[in-house]
Amino acid sequence: MNPQNPDYQSLAQQVFAQAAFVEDVGIRLADLGPGWCESTLAVSRRHWQQDGLIHAGVQATMADHTAGAAAATLVRANEYVLTVEFKINLLRAAQGERLTCRAQVLKPGRTLTVVESEVYAHHQHEQKLVAKATVTLMTLTR
Repeated sequence: MNPQNPDYQSLAQQVFAQAAFVEDVGIRLADLGPGWCESTLAVSRRHWQQDGLIHAGVQATMADHTAGAAAATLVRANEYVLTVEFKINLLRAAQGERLTCRAQVLKPGRTLTVVESEVYAHHQHEQKLVAKATVTLMTLTR
């Protein structure tokens, strides 16, 4: 995939740096490149739902936001992306000390971009796929 902005890394990093809610949740940028992004979250009790599992809202936020950053690596300097739709499959109960997410652009477009995100739970030395999302984002001009 070819970035249309030579400073695409800074633009995608701003997607994380300027998102107060994502910062409050604790989701952090781990790595990125043209058309992809990875994020991480150190899980604490505040991320649990009532049964001690990682809340679906945390997983959905991580999948959506990481997808947005992946899409942002491909837009022009005067553009940004905004989610217009997403679907998430929660594949198993999420438990662990850490979550990671990898988002990959499936189809970049002038107006709409489709991204797939995978969320993994890490417990001790095991990693399990716990959620998979398909995110559609619209490209807008600043």
